[in-house]
Amino acid sequence: MREYGFELALCDFLETPDRIVSRQLGAHVHGRRIVDTVCLEPGPDFEDRAAITSETIPDRAITADVGVGRARDVREVFDGMRPERAQSLVEHCVEIGFFERERRGGRTYVRQTARYPQSWFDRLIGIENKPDLDRPGDLYSQLRHDVALGLFDEVVLATNTYVTGAHLNRIPEAVGVWRFHPRSGEREVVREPKPLVTDTGSAEIVAEHPGRTEVALVSASEKQRARRTLAERAYGKGWRPVDLPGCARCMPDADDRTATLPYCGWHERLVEPAVECGPDCQGYEAAAAPENDPAAERASRSAWTNDPGGFKRRQAGLDRFG
Repeated sequence: MREYGFELALCDFLETPDRIVSRQLGAHVHGRRIVDTVCLEPGPDFEDRAAITSETIPDRAITADVGVGRARDVREVFDGMRPERAQSLVEHCVEIGFFERERRGGRTYVRQTARYPQSWFDRLIGIENKPDLDRPGDLYSQLRHDVALGLFDEVVLATNTYVTGAHLNRIPEAVGVWRFHPRSGEREVVREPKPLVTDTGSAEIVAEHPGRTEVALVSASEKQRARRTLAERAYGKGWRPVDLPGCARCMPDADDRTATLPYCGWHERLVEPAVECGPDCQGYEAAAAPENDPAAERASRSAWTNDPGGFKRRQAGLDRFG
């Protein structure tokens, strides 16, 4: 199975009612790193966060000097930000239910609809998917980056390959290893991951050259902010493909899976619609795309809440623009 299908099958396996699963998320501070799969375990204030919005709350809005009490002038709160950028941020935060606004004397004021809960998530687990270890690509440098930075509480490598001692010797000792069988949904734990230190400063690997490695120092506060940003993106994004291919060979309920996924009856495996589906495929047969409600499915199978009631208050002047 190709890496995309392997990744979807693993996300399907990992998703539970007490967990958030997402995929293809940035996990870096100064460098550039996209992690295949992220598992988020809820913290004590998770329900308070879930009640605000089903979307990702931008970090710039979380760290802004905006509380739930007195409304603040947008020009003061976002001083230094381009006016059009500040306006766009406010519009988005109002739309998702994190800000409410009012207009007085030709100026826009905002306040939070609810206090942002700091302890809403507990552990973050990063998973790198590499079905074929004989074609590692940048795998080993990616795992070294994750372990050195310590943004995740645990890091795991998931593969379909039989794992040898030679493979394990090339993988950082702290990285756990799973052998996952995407067709059967069975997982074998080859090596348990070791906990990483997330509450202190660290060094992020930003580039590797023959005989030389470039690093950037990361403070404890930078790491905590990056973890919160990662958690927010995981909560808002999820992992399911939004659209299924318009092809008669698309059989989303086949293969004994619990999620609605792009399973192809012609290829007899999960496919990546944007890359593999369409008139260029020999098995393509145009048809209406299968009905799909990924948000409802995600809400029923995970800790994510779709379309919460929120905390928006109704008071004179709110959302009135002249």
